Amino acid sequence: MTTDNVTETVEPTVVELENEGDVAADYLEELLDIADIDGDLNLDVRQGRAYVSVEAEGDGLALLSAPDTVQALQELTRLAVQSKTGSFSRLILDVGGSRDARRRQLETLVNAAAAKLDDGATQASLPAMSSYERKLVHDIAADQGLVSESYGEGADRHTVLRRR
Repeated sequence: MTTDNVTETVEPTVVELENEGDVAADYLEELLDIADIDGDLNLDVRQGRAYVSVEAEGDGLALLSAPDTVQALQELTRLAVQSKTGSFSRLILDVGGSRDARRRQLETLVNAAAAKLDDGATQASLPAMSSYERKLVHDIAADQGLVSESYGEGADRHTVLRRR
């Protein structure tokens, strides 16, 4: 007898996401204190995820706002939230506007890919990126009337764009 194991995904409630944000903010506050970095934390819930942003006057966050650093801090923060709540976290961390800067970079990549398609290419592959970045690429591509699909596994997962 064969049975299919089906895992039902339950989306967290707004209250649960707000709790994730609070736990993340506590963790990040301690981290910033240890590093002697001043920053203001803002919490929000966007598109079914807790969203935590760290902002500061001047260039106090310059070292922390590099894309790889933000990604690493986000993973550490997710682990801290998971440790405290017992639930997997998909929170998004923004440091010093890094997410907006990265979105602009991704828009540039999609525009360059669209130009290749305009020049006759049947498809254009983008570099491997995180699931959040691929989601942004899918949204940007859809806004431009492009078809996008993700291929590959793990750290090699990337997006391929085509015309409709």
